[in-house]
Amino acid sequence: MTVALRRPMTIAEFLAWEERQELRFEFDGFQPVGMTGGTMAHEIIGNTLRGLLRDRLRGTPCRALGPTLKVEVMGRIRYPDAFVSCTPVPPDTTVIRDPVVVFEILSPSTSRTDRIEKLREYQATSSIRSYVILEQDSVAATLFARRDGEWVVRALTGDDALALPDIGVELPLGDIYADIDLPPTAADAAG
Repeated sequence: MTVALRRPMTIAEFLAWEERQELRFEFDGFQPVGMTGGTMAHEIIGNTLRGLLRDRLRGTPCRALGPTLKVEVMGRIRYPDAFVSCTPVPPDTTVIRDPVVVFEILSPSTSRTDRIEKLREYQATSSIRSYVILEQDSVAATLFARRDGEWVVRALTGDDALALPDIGVELPLGDIYADIDLPPTAADAAG
């Protein structure tokens, strides 16, 4: 059996190729990976999060961005659901290379990538101080934060607040999920 080997695309080749596509693609360091559609819950959580961040960052050099801008991390191109950048960039910029905080909202089809691959990529990117994974079906998040050169992990639920001291923001987790009706969990039923 003969297997044709392709050489990996470069980031520049990917970006030039993607400009001609109707749909969005991430770049895994080798080839384009198609972005799937989201759910109503995903959309509501993302919109609410970006709005809360925009309100709290007003008047600072930091901006809440996503999901249509790309970030470059470890030779890959990603489209986070939301992220914060604190460096001025020209208005025609499409790739941010120094995000400070990155957010992903879990979907069944992206869970492994978000929890493993993107975690490694974001932790290897020196500008990123925090990576937040938000659950889509419950009020819960996992915060990975760079503190004194080490990464610490904190699980957040219910009444917890998401503290992001590197951008001077604290968000009650309930506020991020305020506009969505989630199904009751087993813990809710027991309480």
